[in-house]
Amino acid sequence: MGPDSVQSPAAPWRKVLWERQPYPDNYVDRRFLEELRRNEGIRQYRYWAVVREAGLVAQQLSCVAIFITLWLYMEQGLLSPEILLGSSLASALLGYGLYQVLTPPTECNTRTRLTDLQSAINFLSFTFGFSPVLKTLTESVSTDTVYAMSAVMLLAHLVSFPYAHPSPPGSLSLNAALFASVCLASRLPGALHTFAMLSCALLVFALWPCLLRRIRDNAPSHFTAVCAGVSAAGTGGLASQSPGGALLLSLAVLSVTLLCPALLVWLQRHKDNIQGPWDEAEIREDLSHFLR
Repeated sequence: MGPDSVQSPAAPWRKVLWERQPYPDNYVDRRFLEELRRNEGIRQYRYWAVVREAGLVAQQLSCVAIFITLWLYMEQGLLSPEILLGSSLASALLGYGLYQVLTPPTECNTRTRLTDLQSAINFLSFTFGFSPVLKTLTESVSTDTVYAMSAVMLLAHLVSFPYAHPSPPGSLSLNAALFASVCLASRLPGALHTFAMLSCALLVFALWPCLLRRIRDNAPSHFTAVCAGVSAAGTGGLASQSPGGALLLSLAVLSVTLLCPALLVWLQRHKDNIQGPWDEAEIREDLSHFLR
C-alpha cells in the first residue's frame, strides 16, 4: 500500500516494528524510495578483455578437433603410431621444459622432477600393458554406438571443462575425454595404435590445460597468440579431413570469440538491478565475540 492510500494522521510514520502506530502494517511513506540504489557492484566488462578470455573456450574446441583429426589419420592408415608417439613425447618434453621455465621461483612446489618422471613411467607402463585389453574392450558394441558415445562424452568434456581455472582439469571433464578416447582408440587397427592414441589424449586433455594456465598467468602477452595458434591448427587439421566440419568449427570459434563477447557487453548495458530497504538486512557489526 503506497503513501497516498491512507490519510496521514498527525503522528509521523516511523520505520520501526516495536512501536504501535496508527498506520496499516504495509504502509510506507514518500521517503521509501529515497534509499533506492541501482546497479550497485555491477562489473563492467571491456570487449577485448572478454575476447581474450573467450579464447580459452575456442582453443578447447580446437583441441578436441585436433584429437579427432589425429584419430582420423590413424584410422585411415595415414599416420603411423610410431610417428604419433615420437611427436607426443617430443611435445611433452618441450611443454614440461616450458612449464618449468614459467614457474615462479617463489612458488612452493612439493613435486620434483624425479616424481614427475616416475608418474610418467607408471602411466606409460600401465597404458602399454593394458592396450591389448583396451583394444578389444568395445568389440561387442556396434561402431555407431561407439561413435555416438564418443561424441556425447566429448560434448560433456567441453561443457564441464573448468574454463575459469583450467589447471588441473576437472575430474568430470577429464574422465569424459578419456572415456571418449578409449572408445575411439578401440576402433584402431592394433594395440600400438591404441597406446599411441591414449598417450596423445593424456597430452591434449590433461597436460596441455596445465601449461596453458601457466602461460595465461605468467606470460599473458603470449596467451592470445597461443590460443589463436591452437584454433588455427585445429581448423586447418580438420579441413584436411572434412571441409564441412572445418567450416562449422570456424563458425563456432568466431561466434565464441567475437560474437558472444559483443552480446555480453551489449546486454550488460541494459542490466538494471535495484537494491533498497526491502532487501534482507545485512549485519555489519563484528559478532565474533558472541561465539567465544
